Amino acid sequence: MNYKDTLLMPKTEFPMRGNLPKREPEMQEKWEETNIYKKVQERNDGKPLFVLHDGPPYANGDLHMGHALNKVLKDFIVRYKSMSGFNAPYVPGWDTHGLPIEQALTKKGVNRKEMTVAEFRKLCEEYAYGQIDSQRSQFKQLGVRGDWVNPYITMKPEYEAEQIKVFGDMANKGYIYKGLKPVYWSPSSESALAEAEIEYQDKRSPSIYVGFSVKEGNGVLEEGTQIIIWTTTPWTIPSNLAITVHADLAYVVVDVEGSKYVVSEDLLEEVTSVLEWNEPKVVKTVKGSELELVKAQHPLYDRESLVILGEHVTTDSGTGCVHTAPGHGEDDYLVGKKYGLDVLCPVNDKGVMTEEAPGFEGLFYDAANKPITEKLQEAGALLKLDFIKHSYPHDWRTKKPVIFRATPQWFASIDAFREDLLQAVKDTKWVPAWGETRLFNMVRDRGDWCISRQRAWGVPIPVFYAENGEEIITEETIAHVSELFRQHGSNIWFEKSAKELLPEGFTHEGSPNGEFSKEQDIMDVWFDSGSSHQSVLHQREDLQRPADLYLEGSDQYRGWFNSSLTTGVAVTGKAPYKGVLSHGFVNDGEGRKMSKSIGNIVTPDKVIKQSGADILRLWVASVDYQADVRFSDAILKQVSEVYRKIRNTYRFLLGNLADFNPAKDAVSYENLREVDQFMLVKLNELIKNVRSAYESYDFSSIYTSVNNFCTLDLSSFYLDFAKDVLYIEAEDNYERRAMQTVLHESLVALTKLMSPILSHTADEVWTHMPSQQEESVQLTDMPEYKEIPDSKELLSKWEAFLNLRDNVLKALEEARNEKIIGKSLTAKVTLYVNEETKNLLQSVKEDLKQLFIVSAFEIGGSLEEAPENALKLENNAIVVEKAEGETCERCWTVSTEIGRDADHPGLCPRCTDVVKKHYS
Repeated sequence: MNYKDTLLMPKTEFPMRGNLPKREPEMQEKWEETNIYKKVQERNDGKPLFVLHDGPPYANGDLHMGHALNKVLKDFIVRYKSMSGFNAPYVPGWDTHGLPIEQALTKKGVNRKEMTVAEFRKLCEEYAYGQIDSQRSQFKQLGVRGDWVNPYITMKPEYEAEQIKVFGDMANKGYIYKGLKPVYWSPSSESALAEAEIEYQDKRSPSIYVGFSVKEGNGVLEEGTQIIIWTTTPWTIPSNLAITVHADLAYVVVDVEGSKYVVSEDLLEEVTSVLEWNEPKVVKTVKGSELELVKAQHPLYDRESLVILGEHVTTDSGTGCVHTAPGHGEDDYLVGKKYGLDVLCPVNDKGVMTEEAPGFEGLFYDAANKPITEKLQEAGALLKLDFIKHSYPHDWRTKKPVIFRATPQWFASIDAFREDLLQAVKDTKWVPAWGETRLFNMVRDRGDWCISRQRAWGVPIPVFYAENGEEIITEETIAHVSELFRQHGSNIWFEKSAKELLPEGFTHEGSPNGEFSKEQDIMDVWFDSGSSHQSVLHQREDLQRPADLYLEGSDQYRGWFNSSLTTGVAVTGKAPYKGVLSHGFVNDGEGRKMSKSIGNIVTPDKVIKQSGADILRLWVASVDYQADVRFSDAILKQVSEVYRKIRNTYRFLLGNLADFNPAKDAVSYENLREVDQFMLVKLNELIKNVRSAYESYDFSSIYTSVNNFCTLDLSSFYLDFAKDVLYIEAEDNYERRAMQTVLHESLVALTKLMSPILSHTADEVWTHMPSQQEESVQLTDMPEYKEIPDSKELLSKWEAFLNLRDNVLKALEEARNEKIIGKSLTAKVTLYVNEETKNLLQSVKEDLKQLFIVSAFEIGGSLEEAPENALKLENNAIVVEKAEGETCERCWTVSTEIGRDADHPGLCPRCTDVVKKHYS
């Protein structure tokens, strides 16, 4: 007889190698064919809604690792919620308007000047849909489950129609206004920008100190005394209309070699050093308030610069006397408004100086710095020229510097409902908690929101103008335009005249001849995506407002979180989200930003093709995503090793359950051996910890907990000694069925617990699992934590035993190194223990030599009685020696009873019994 044929070795078709790049696309195809998303939604119909609202990625270019991190995190949450008693729909979205698409078409050779705006917009739309299709297939390759057939898209007519309603509602409440104000202006984009579209980079700029000569001192300053200002933007000197001082600061008049100058007392020492003055003498000290309405001569033009008071003046740097150009700065504009100053802005859309800056017209603003400085030198007003490197605002798309420039723009007034916004921030749950402070401070300190853009590809601002220039925004016109957009899309705005776009028979007292014009600007794209709570959450039957969660990168505090909050509170009085979760950025293995210039970019597509989406998903679960995270080949290798261990655990469990039918073979908990009960308690603990981690979005804890359970609790202990039962005993042996019960429960629980993370692998395991009714693990519920009686005592006892077992394994390893034994089954272990350990060992009903994986075991005596050759540890001493007897040909244990049965001379009594009863 070949005894190998009598062993119950593992049997499963579940492969050891994942071969994920080949297997995952097949699984995704199957999900699509069976419409798994629809089946999940039908199964959960009627359950409480949990809505994670997708922040729309921009429809341009291939996915990067940030996209992967974001979408996979969302998928974890949605999949978990759908297995935890919730109806958790996931409607992906795309942001489709804006400059990058216009630029992409220009790069492809499209000349927009050769076509109408409507024709150009049609090309933008076609391009955007092509990008959506490309990105959609890439997102699906990540294993992200959602309503990919019916996503929301910001350029769809039904979306734009609701966005117009948001604008109209805000206008009706008085939150929308048009004003000439300085805004961030990008000459490279020829458009206004919102704060969210600004990024800071280092820039080299001239640093000049200029003297403004007093013309009328009002009895406080002598004529000819020079008030010194400091600026890093000489090109704004032609726009200067005032000098601002702080009412409460002390200012000194100093005499330097016969010339008199005014600076802040606190900055005198610094100015003296910069201008290299030799012992300036303080002639007079005055309060800033005394200098109000002093008149100085503009150093380049025949006009006055008025001294005014402003709270924004500080003594952090400069002179304490601030160069004020209301057309080029928000503080300048606000303080100038108080004094009735004009808003002078001699710079056009392209950043070129106009005729309002005589002598410099036609020069690009940055190029004007040098001739302006030279003119100041000629006029004797330039006191110092230097160059500094400082952080300066840049256009986040073109990466070129921006300027502050006063232009007629449309604004959303933040002041009008700032307190409501701040309260909404407080009412939201923020993860991480610092998110609340970050957004609160942004809202508290921000100015009004410039919502107009001078571009073609976007949602038009639905405003008409009467013949007398009066703006027309009424409930009637808004409702009409919204319906037009719903039926025809926003392109109709550029295809029809103002009169054709207005309601039939519309009249207005400002247009006695019945003539009207329309606004040409479009809305800021942040207004587009920021209106998604109205266009998507409020409109779709499968969603609800407010959403339970918004989850995006930490850059969205100034972006989507902010714009959504603003429009949400404006329209409904509340935030459109109950909770906000943010994640960091993906850097390379050294913590550097991924960039083409460094050559360290890794794409999700490359990772999926080389390693598989589940490896990438497991990496997402492994990182502390709330901070910036690192990604490299070395990191991926570590994650792949953990995946291999988890997969091998699944395979072992499946292989040893081939002959197990849980319906008839399972052993009830109370009839299990204590070691089996202990393992179910450990599994129960895992279920509790993992579900708690999912609830708090702590995915790295799940990664660690499951890895530890597979490697320490199962592989290193339970499965290690289980082979001696699973392979050796008869099929229906009680101990074997008891262990299979534990293996089955572990397999089902582990597959369900990891399904949100290892979405492909979990479904693959499920198809190989015996006696499962559902076609996919996605159509099941998470395992429930159970209250198990006496579980604390059980844990305490068996954790103590495992500590002792670790000592025994250590002693076996030392004996192996010293060539006393080969494999552990060739060993006999004798323990010398204290009374507590002796009681522990005597309370264990299971076969101790089996638990230690040795052939012979005994308690030799007390700790004090241990011989010299024992490995002495704190609470025990261990002697390892070669076991006496022969090796059983079937189970490989060493026994002195081999060959007692003449029919089976090479077997131990246990194996003889099994073979005779079941294989003869």
